[in-house]
Amino acid sequence: MLKKRIIPKFLLRDGRLVKYRQFFDDERRAGNPVSTAKVYNDYGADEFIVLDIVPSEESKAKVRDIVKTMSEEIFMPFTVGGGVTSLDDVNGLLRAGADKVSVNSYAVRNPSFVAEAARAFGDQCMAVSIDYKEVSPGVPRVFIDGGREKTSHNPVDWALRTQDSNCGEILLTSIDRDGMMSGYDVDMIAQLDEQLDVPLVVSGGCGGLQHCIDAFASGASAVAISSLFLFTDHSPIKLRSHLVSNGINVRASKTSRN
Repeated sequence: MLKKRIIPKFLLRDGRLVKYRQFFDDERRAGNPVSTAKVYNDYGADEFIVLDIVPSEESKAKVRDIVKTMSEEIFMPFTVGGGVTSLDDVNGLLRAGADKVSVNSYAVRNPSFVAEAARAFGDQCMAVSIDYKEVSPGVPRVFIDGGREKTSHNPVDWALRTQDSNCGEILLTSIDRDGMMSGYDVDMIAQLDEQLDVPLVVSGGCGGLQHCIDAFASGASAVAISSLFLFTDHSPIKLRSHLVSNGINVRASKTSRN
């Protein structure tokens, strides 16, 4: 059985580490991304996710520099995304130190791109990020452009289509729960777990250690966490200890200094 993963999720705006509620409300600055990543690394995170949430050519260059610095100082896998629209973008992030590249909006606009990138770089290098929210009770839809544009896609159907395009992993984020710390969307996680073969990383809503147990019990392969680590006294090492004590199959605690 594959071990469950703990993944801090960094949102970068113009190179700054930030956090919002439901993608747009209550911007909070959250420190230096490199120094914060080093702390989480020493606390035993398994991986990092770094997303450029308002990508421009200038911000994408800043993100590549940040990832390069992180990869030189932290020996841990990175998934990096935001504004990826070409094979050159994928190549640039991989060369900067990313292990996986996440594609979101461009996968919707150009559905053949994920398969093309997987052929060029390997499906293990390609992740698809899916942001969704309910547009009416019980009716979820995928949103792109940082949650600004609604699509016609149901998130379950879209996840299955991206899996068929040979993505190696799916990052699923509930916009409704993002930053609210009210718990993951376990019903959606369970629906996808029944149908997906690729790993499912879930994001949006983690506000306590039990929320992670609930997500794993529903079928998540990994939990991506922002607010819980940034704004409470919980850390990856505390979460890992809690998961172990509750019988969750996680990796042994280790850091780059061990």
